[in-house]
Amino acid sequence: MQAEVLNIKGKKTGRTVELPEEIFGVEPNDHVIYLAVKQFLAAQRQGTHKVKTRLEVKGSSKKLHRQKGTGGSRKGNIRNPLYKGGGTIFGPKPRDYDFKLNQKVKGLAKVSALSYKVKENNLLVVEDVKMEAPKTKEFVGILKSLNADGKKVLFLTGDENENLYLSFRNLPNVQGYQFNDMNTYDIVNADVVVMTEGTAKAIAEDVKEVSAN
Repeated sequence: MQAEVLNIKGKKTGRTVELPEEIFGVEPNDHVIYLAVKQFLAAQRQGTHKVKTRLEVKGSSKKLHRQKGTGGSRKGNIRNPLYKGGGTIFGPKPRDYDFKLNQKVKGLAKVSALSYKVKENNLLVVEDVKMEAPKTKEFVGILKSLNADGKKVLFLTGDENENLYLSFRNLPNVQGYQFNDMNTYDIVNADVVVMTEGTAKAIAEDVKEVSAN
């Protein structure tokens, strides 16, 4: 499929770039997107929650009173979970919430999410942005020209211009990656995906090389 290339002012340049069907035109699979997002969010959890059991709380292990003859119910020691300050029964323990997801599933999730963005007209291709120095104000102006100001933006670019990364890294609603470094959650979470023309061409070349082999 072909995508129109916009300039940094949001106007059409008259050029088009190829977006490989294998990446941007597949039938989206909602379930693998769900799995990939779930796996990413699970991996972010610290899992350091912990409560003390009756063996770990402070207190005497002596029986509170004799078993019979008091007229009251039977009682163990003060660390009994039934008492205030006692141990917790079946409480949370430290654990790792991360789980394994096959690379093929992760790959399908990414292309499914990108295909959704294309279908929803939320994927834009802009000419390569060159900045001589980090200028956040200038980058915000580009977003305004693309009608992406105030939206959550995923900006996909190459590593050829570090100043570009420095220009948007302190913007809370903008995430920027090289194409191979992004994950499914970044795509799903973004309102708009903006890709540079050079990145789109590099993706098309990579797909051609893989197909040739």
